[in-house]
Amino acid sequence: MVGLKPSEVPPTTLVKFLGAGTAACFADLLTFPLDTAKVRLQIQGENQAAQAARTTQYRGVLGTILTMVRTEGPRSPYNGLIAGLQRQMSFASIRIGLYDSVKQFYTPKGSDHSSITTRILAGCTTGAMAVTCAQPTDVVKVRFQASIHLGSGRNRKYNGTMNAYRTIAKEEGIRGLWKGTLPNITRNAIVNCAEMVTYDIIKENLLEYHLLTDNFPCHFVSAFGAGFCATVVASPVDVVKTRYMNSPPGQYRSPLDCMLKMVTQEGPTAFYKGFTPSFLRLGAWNVMMFVTYEQLKRALMKIQVLRESPF
Repeated sequence: MVGLKPSEVPPTTLVKFLGAGTAACFADLLTFPLDTAKVRLQIQGENQAAQAARTTQYRGVLGTILTMVRTEGPRSPYNGLIAGLQRQMSFASIRIGLYDSVKQFYTPKGSDHSSITTRILAGCTTGAMAVTCAQPTDVVKVRFQASIHLGSGRNRKYNGTMNAYRTIAKEEGIRGLWKGTLPNITRNAIVNCAEMVTYDIIKENLLEYHLLTDNFPCHFVSAFGAGFCATVVASPVDVVKTRYMNSPPGQYRSPLDCMLKMVTQEGPTAFYKGFTPSFLRLGAWNVMMFVTYEQLKRALMKIQVLRESPF
């Protein structure tokens, strides 16, 4: 047996909420450079004139990270990390931590198992709820990841995370902080369904058919499958979301306009730009997050039971 034993008492909604946010922050700390590389690859080729004048070109995941370190310094792959952690605490707590509760809400009374439709509906609901709360943090994170910093302070539009929130609100209005909400809701509803439903179904079947027990190997396999499925279905929306969020005012009239310009100027393969770092990041992120989440739920419930015990 690997890790803590499953708790005899089912984890509470609060435990799931806090556990999901904490686990997501831990996963972000370890995989953030891959996410930054994905953003850089996704926006490459967005503005042909600017690209022609720019000498920096990114090739592959490792090449992108090494180029960033060489030209912008060793800290550059972690640009936007603070906003990323703020995003996970507000975002993952809702979309992952509340998933089981929402799933039970949609499940008909007296039913032993939730249908795939019910799980998909729960994933869409928590994904949309999470975006509604966390959109400003996502906008700031993407802006930091996409910005190129050459030298100390040069080309640095924002002096810090809080300054970025204030600057965007001042220059673009409050709407600027909520830019790309529609493609982000679409993207995260898809990602959340792919991640949560796939993880749920794989784990359930592994346990039901006694292929694995409810421990680390089961969580690892389920999370890896969830990460791959999420990357395949969400990459096109993710690229549009990144391009639109990072664009200056007036470049795109809407997310649909952004999508159409990508197709006409770069072809349909543009929707899968950065697929490799997306999969490496989502796959690694899902494994780390779900494995940590399962252990945190058990640890928090163990602490809660010990605190409530009279002995």
